[in-house]
Amino acid sequence: MAARPRTLPAALAPVLVGSAAAWAAFADPGESFSWWRFVAAMVGAIFIQIGTNLANDYSDAKRGADTVDRLGPVRVTAAGLVAPRRVLYATWAAFGVAALAGLYLTIEVGPEILAIGILSIAAGILYTGGPKPYGYEGLGEVFVFVFFGLVAVNGSYYVQVEDLQALPVLLSIPIGLLSAAILVVNNVRDVDTDRRAGKRTLAVRIGRERSRDLYVAMIAAAYALLPIALLVGDGSAWGLLGLLSLPLAGAPVRAVRERTDGPALNGALAGTGALLGAYALLVAVGLLI
Repeated sequence: MAARPRTLPAALAPVLVGSAAAWAAFADPGESFSWWRFVAAMVGAIFIQIGTNLANDYSDAKRGADTVDRLGPVRVTAAGLVAPRRVLYATWAAFGVAALAGLYLTIEVGPEILAIGILSIAAGILYTGGPKPYGYEGLGEVFVFVFFGLVAVNGSYYVQVEDLQALPVLLSIPIGLLSAAILVVNNVRDVDTDRRAGKRTLAVRIGRERSRDLYVAMIAAAYALLPIALLVGDGSAWGLLGLLSLPLAGAPVRAVRERTDGPALNGALAGTGALLGAYALLVAVGLLI
């Protein structure tokens, strides 16, 4: 429950897309692509996401941000289901697994991977932890876009090719937008309770209606940018398979625009995660053809 599996597509999607772009970059992928590096990148991304979710559960409870009237799923620390110390231990265990995966990649690729890993884990902790959590200052969406889009896609490409090219850079933008859209749904759902708790998320700062418009704009931009990314980055036209996921956007977009109740917006959050997963999977398959 604390790991929040509905958010895990944000960890899986960028690794799939970045790795598929790397596969396509090799003249002989079967000889050059490292499955061990792929697995390590996937494990690192998943456990950074889980660690971030656990850290968020712990820190929000400590700050009193998770109150009984919140509309989202139960938070285990605030609800008293798990002792805070155990959640904290689980947080460090998750980040420890991610660090081991990062250590392997550092040995294989170089110290730049170590720097990326340290920054990613620090961003996960400081989202709601530390003396001035950036998630409480309306910067959560920006950091998700950067770390689950730009950093994760390009990092997954770099550990294979040990270079950067236009294609992964451009594809990281729509992946980052869809990943950040998941957080927009979360913050639209919690806008009233976050405001009362003093948590100044982006939705609290700009209001529910503008946040709804932002969500729709992010979804639309992710699809509009895909053909441009493939064209400019010299990617396979089969990558346009990602556009086939667009019908999955209908239900979450309607819920975000029209509903304010927890169950509907929880469904929209899960639907946005599924949209990101389908988009990334289809783009990755297209790049492999």
